[in-house]
Order: sequence, then C-alpha cells, then structure tokens
Amino acid sequence: MTAPEHKPVTSSASGPPDEIALLRLSALGDATHVVPVVRTLQAVWPNTRITWVIGRLEHQLLGDLPGIEFVVVDKNRGWRAYTDLRRSLRGRRFDVLLQMQVSLRASLLGMQVPAHRKIGFDRDRARDFQWLFTRERIAARPRQHVLDGFFGFAEALGVHSRDLRWDIPIPDTAREWAHRHLPTSQPLLAINPCSSARFRNFRNWNAKRYAATAEHAIEQHSMAVVLIGGPSQLEREYGDAITSRCRYPLINLIGSTDLKQLLAVFDQAHVVISPDSGPAHMANAVGTPVIGLYAGSNPDRTGPYCSRQWVINAYPEACQAAFGKPPEALRWGQRIREPDVMDRITVADVTAKLDTLMQPKVTDA
Repeated sequence: MTAPEHKPVTSSASGPPDEIALLRLSALGDATHVVPVVRTLQAVWPNTRITWVIGRLEHQLLGDLPGIEFVVVDKNRGWRAYTDLRRSLRGRRFDVLLQMQVSLRASLLGMQVPAHRKIGFDRDRARDFQWLFTRERIAARPRQHVLDGFFGFAEALGVHSRDLRWDIPIPDTAREWAHRHLPTSQPLLAINPCSSARFRNFRNWNAKRYAATAEHAIEQHSMAVVLIGGPSQLEREYGDAITSRCRYPLINLIGSTDLKQLLAVFDQAHVVISPDSGPAHMANAVGTPVIGLYAGSNPDRTGPYCSRQWVINAYPEACQAAFGKPPEALRWGQRIREPDVMDRITVADVTAKLDTLMQPKVTDA
C-alpha cells in the first residue's frame, strides 16, 4: 500500500537536547499516534537519544522501531512496576520527559523518570491531576485529533514541523505468514469487527450487517474477505456470527495473529473496515485506507488519521438524539454509550464508501 506522504521537517533554534524520555504506555492506537512525533524528533535532531517508556503489549508492536531505546513497563506487576522502572533508569537523567499519558498510574510512573524538564498536557486535557506531576504544559488547543495533540509535545520543544511517517517494521516472517494465509490473486478486504470487550454496547456494529457488507465486496468487487481481531470470547463470537450469516466463505483469522502478523495482514489488504479501535490505527499506520465506523465516538478526535474522508460519521446525529445537542455543544470526546447507537450506520453507508474506494484509478496517459 502507499505510505502517507512525508512532509519536510525543520530544526528548533534552541538546539537539540541530548536525551529525551517519553512516557506513553497504552493503548495500541494511541501508541501508533506517538510514532510520527518520534519520527519528527529523529529527523530534526538525529543525534538526540530517545527513550520510550511503553507498555508490554505496545512494545510487541513497536519495540523494533530503529533508533529508540524502549523501557517496558509490565502493568501486571502492580506497585512493583514503579520500582522496576526506577531501577532500570538508575543513574540517568534526561533533559526532558514528555508525559504523554494522562492517568494517575502514568503520572506516578513519570515520577520514577529523572528529568530536568517534565512536560504534560494543558490543564483541560490533564485529567487525574496530571498538572501536579509536571512542571510545564503543552499549549492549549481545544478539539484536536489525538495525534495532533501529541504533536503539541514536539511544539513545546520548539519543533513546529511534522514528519507524518510511521514505517513500523514488519518482519519477513510476518509477511510470509500473511502470504500463506491470504490470497494474492484478488483484492483483499479486512474486517476488524470489534473494538474491545468493554465497549461492546456502543462501538461494535451488527454482525448481520458485516456479513451483508462482505457479500457486497465479494459480489461487486471480487474481493477476498478476511476477519481479524483478538482472542477474546466476544471477538470469536463475532467472527462465528459473521461467517454463519454470510453466503460466501470468509477467511476467519480472529484470535490467530500476533501484532506483527496483524500488521502484515493490513499491509496486504486493499481496504480495512473497522469501528473505533487500535487495529484501525494500525491499518492507518501502514497506509491502508480504513472505512471507520463511528457513531458512539467522535472521528474528528479518534478517527483513522489519514482516512478521515472514508469514515462513516453518524456521531452528530447520535449526539442530537442522545443529548439534544450537536457535538460542538458537548464536551470534546463525549461518548455515547447506548446499545443501539451503531445501528445508525447502514450497510448502504459502508458499501457506498467501499464502491468509491474500489473504483479504478484514472491516471494521465
């Protein structure tokens, strides 16, 4: 797939720091949003050492990014995780810590990172009293996409340009795995049907509608369709429900991939369909168009960054129905937790986007 266009970067006039630490543990989607910020800092300051304090799952996806030292935090270790982090950084002192996660646990972990400067979010975004743990804040810019908000940390260091680039490594073994399990003779539609088990009531679309969309892709565009997702019981049930309702055979890889294999599937796919989820942002990171399904959450804040023109956005009408107000009158990031909110997205909405994406590209003679 075609990667997002690279944009030129320019250096800060204040000079490069020697060492930068950034703290972003989770989640998968948010961790992928941090990558272009890191790429920008690497491009501007190639000799600056960057250390990323990251969660264990996210490290499985990003731990082989070149030029970055990773310090992995195992949240399952409870309070011992703080001691582990302090011990791993003993004797070091960073020029700056970018505290890119707002939670009390993240702030307490940030206390274990020795740094001359500690930069956090502006007061409106610094939930869980983050402002008590940082001495500086990024500029307040309301109603930003999450990725744009992360670039506020680069701007706080004097870097105002962007290298909108991911280049997350995909090992040859993962690519080979994808080639063994997926056809290469026809276009591929990847469907990631679920967001997360805890969001089943307001982010996940109806299995019957996924099946109807898969049938349309097969009949109208001769596509192969693969279902992907994690190993949870909810995701496996969704996969079974979709395959049982579809009149054509589907490739069901739900629960069968690790994160690098999943990234290879997205890289091989022509189109991905997904609700608001980490895998949607993984697909975005490899440059594959994502038809995002958004009704309970605002795609202007959390949509697939390079595919926002392909998003089905039922959020405004859902806000009006739930609160009697448009999104502009609500708190930024307000979610709608109603079991039927995703029913506002129709099969016709999704297949229309798919039809447009699958139109032959017109090129100059």
